[in-house]
Amino acid sequence: MNHDLKKTLWAAADKLRSSMDAAEYKHLVLGLIFLKYISDAFDERRAQLRAAFADATSDLHLPDAADHAAALEERDYYTMANVFWVPAAARWESLRAQAKQADIGVRIDLALEAIEADNPRLKGILDKRFGRAQLEPGKLGELVDLVSTIGFGEGHRAKDLLGEVYEYFLGQFASAEGKKGGQFYTPASVVQVLVEVLAPHQGRVYDPCCGSGGMFVQSEKFIEAHGGKAGDISIYGQEANPTTWRLVAMNLAIRGFEANLGREPADTFHRDQHPDLKADYILANPPFNISDWGGERLADDRRWAYGAPPPGNANYAWLQHILHHLGPRGQAGVVLANGSMSSNQNSEGAIRRAMVEADVVDVMVALPPQLFFNTQIPACLWFLARDKRGAAGGGRGRDRRGEVLFIDARKLGRMDTRVTRVFDDADIARIASTVRRWRADGEAGSDETYADVPGFCRAVKLSEIAEHGHVLTPGRYVGAEATEDDDEAFGEKMERLTAQLAEQMAKGAELDAVIREKLGAMGYAI
Repeated sequence: MNHDLKKTLWAAADKLRSSMDAAEYKHLVLGLIFLKYISDAFDERRAQLRAAFADATSDLHLPDAADHAAALEERDYYTMANVFWVPAAARWESLRAQAKQADIGVRIDLALEAIEADNPRLKGILDKRFGRAQLEPGKLGELVDLVSTIGFGEGHRAKDLLGEVYEYFLGQFASAEGKKGGQFYTPASVVQVLVEVLAPHQGRVYDPCCGSGGMFVQSEKFIEAHGGKAGDISIYGQEANPTTWRLVAMNLAIRGFEANLGREPADTFHRDQHPDLKADYILANPPFNISDWGGERLADDRRWAYGAPPPGNANYAWLQHILHHLGPRGQAGVVLANGSMSSNQNSEGAIRRAMVEADVVDVMVALPPQLFFNTQIPACLWFLARDKRGAAGGGRGRDRRGEVLFIDARKLGRMDTRVTRVFDDADIARIASTVRRWRADGEAGSDETYADVPGFCRAVKLSEIAEHGHVLTPGRYVGAEATEDDDEAFGEKMERLTAQLAEQMAKGAELDAVIREKLGAMGYAI
């Protein structure tokens, strides 16, 4: 979809918000986009059925044209194609026709209730708050009209466009909400780095703190971009916040993804919804440095294979929860605060040492500042692997045992707004291709070659990491960036620079004298 069109839609939607809080308004806009999506999908299936009923070569052919109208209202014809059944009163055109009615909010809530009643998969997911929305009179009807323009006249592409708009609006709401927005949204370019490095292609994908589901959406996009099918992966997620849990369920449903998000929203540490899951890929952006995660009640938990995490910080609880859920050849990518790479507070240093010695740390990436809406805390990426033998262990790549790749990406990215930075495609490709070359260098049948780049990346043996106290900060290992030799002799350069410094110091002394003189004339002495 044209980026300018998405921006135009957002500007129009934001204007209608007026003084309403973005956190509240988000549920109205995204709820309407979802409602239009399922209605458009229903209409598309209805058109297919109408054609099939009239087609003598179709398995669904109905010889008597008089039967067609009734058949178009049979629920099974829709559910057999994995399309949500939408009752007549809940269809978008019906709602749009009533958009100017004073009670349109109540009518939308009733439509959502009817859809939930007919589709068990959506039970408890749709947020019915339109009837009590604190929007100015008429604004909700205008919002219905605005959403009506998304995908209008696009035919089968309407659903895809709605999915794109939903994802774009999630990001815009996260930006509008600032710190609170980061609770449900991980910036897309950060997610892309995780996905491109892990390269999920088939199997079980899990996110234990899934927010609005961006990790899953990008994983599916990656698979489709590389010739695979969306159904090649199965999705597992968990989210504690009830409203965010609804957002992810809608985000996945709007794209036709099947997902197991647990029976209910729940705390991952205390009510693990997937206790027996062993995932092939785990992608996660846990909240940084949580101090009140209830660790004192989980001191002997079976997930703490490398040591009990401190009750005052959940970083190493997340890492170990994720390792616990990795399958025998599983890989994980985790966003954490920079402190996780070097902290020796309480038991953290000992846990990190145990993880390094167990050789489950594969790649460490230092990130630039200002990538996240919700925090200015510097962040990093941990890439974990259960089995680093590569192809020898039934996975991909060469045997990487006893080695960790460090990447310092702090100089990458560009400022997208005055306060937020993004990775461009070239930045993402540079990080991902560096990891790919390191993993494949020397592997039979591979023509990939890896070389350390001073100031950016370096492959390091575990023995050297031990010498540094098992600190995993990339800057400690990658060295300084190489500088071009300008062929000027050292003695000549020092002489020139010394003379330049002396000249600048003399100029500075002159300016000091002028300033003193001016202030003295005004009666101020320094």
